[in-house]
Amino acid sequence: MYLLSSTILSLLQIPLSPVSAEQAVLVSDDQIRVRRNEWNNLATLSPYHDAPHVLGVSVDLPDDCTVDQVMLLHRHGSRGPETEQKYVLELVDTLDGALDTIQAAHLPPNLQFLKKGYKYHLVPQELTIVGRQELFDHGVEFALHYPTFSTDTVTSSPVQRVVDSSLFFANGFFGLASDNITFLTVNDLDDPVSWITPWKFCPTYTEDEHHEAASEWANRYAPSIAHRLNELLPGVGLSVNDTRGALYACPFDLAARKESPWCDVFSSKELRELEYEYDVLMDGVSGHVSRGDPGPLLGAFYIKKLIERFTNATGDAQPLYLEFGHDTSILLPLSTMGLNKDTSPLSSHHMPVHRKFRTSQQTPFAANMVWENFSCKKSFEGPQIRLLLNRATFPLSICEKSEGDKRYGTCALGEFVKANEYSTSIDYHSESWNATCELGI
Repeated sequence: MYLLSSTILSLLQIPLSPVSAEQAVLVSDDQIRVRRNEWNNLATLSPYHDAPHVLGVSVDLPDDCTVDQVMLLHRHGSRGPETEQKYVLELVDTLDGALDTIQAAHLPPNLQFLKKGYKYHLVPQELTIVGRQELFDHGVEFALHYPTFSTDTVTSSPVQRVVDSSLFFANGFFGLASDNITFLTVNDLDDPVSWITPWKFCPTYTEDEHHEAASEWANRYAPSIAHRLNELLPGVGLSVNDTRGALYACPFDLAARKESPWCDVFSSKELRELEYEYDVLMDGVSGHVSRGDPGPLLGAFYIKKLIERFTNATGDAQPLYLEFGHDTSILLPLSTMGLNKDTSPLSSHHMPVHRKFRTSQQTPFAANMVWENFSCKKSFEGPQIRLLLNRATFPLSICEKSEGDKRYGTCALGEFVKANEYSTSIDYHSESWNATCELGI
């Protein structure tokens, strides 16, 4: 099937001359699918999608292997904006004030929607309908994948959208039996530092400096987009902040209703620049370029808890753990293990073509990190461990020893423990903690 669309026009980084619907480029369904796939590359604001499989690494374990224990850490689903809200609202005000000018303008097809006015109704930070569906669906899928596993407890961050996400997942996973489940937040636990939200316990941990770095990158690329859009919308006078609002409107419209007219306004390169803006932010937040590098320290608490459970160090380990947090909850332990660390920290001055740190693949909305403790009759000796990140095997390169490890992205539990001696050495109020969090104790 072919249809009239302006999609291909927005792939070009040149000003678009006024065209009528009859002059619009014919675009195939395949081209539209490619364009929609680009909407999965919106960093931490991406709608949920499975991560790409690593070439040469098997998706499935050998047939003689059995999963004995599972530990899930799930990010909340699609939400309304946080700091982005002010930019989108500025955009809406600018467009409302220029409605007469827009009505009289000759607009290209991908901006025709502005003649009807652009409406924005998202509630900041709240879980959206799309987010609810993401979590419910993941609960159903998880139950189908691990049909013999169950638990009577679900734990989450106390933030409301995360609590809501845990409830929708539980409805999918347990069905009507979810009424019998105990829902806890990290505030109900006795641990001095939460492995789900460890940054809350480190007084010196701040995201402010990283927002500044991300804004610096945005101010490098957004002006040229503003110039391009103003040529298409003469007399409207879009500011750089308005342009950032239009860029943010793309993922947040998707978060609200899976569609956005704004996504089709920007070229592939412009969306990649938006993606990198958030990667610069989160690379700092997760610890790779943070002041004092607190990320690896904070992520150590999750790795330590994982090892405690998989080795049954306390004698009361459960077969299944269902826990819910944020994108940072997942990025911190990855940072601790160095699994997504680039040779050079991401910079606000240059976007590398290739990088390990990609939040689009690692922490989209509703991202899920699943750790499996498994054993095999012949393929491996002793307990083994595997990480699935958004349904793709994430190779444990820090502890792989055998060809089997490389083939399946796994490693022996004992080797994993050895490779993470740093994490098991970290304690609240330890010398490393006090030095990094600067408690002055």
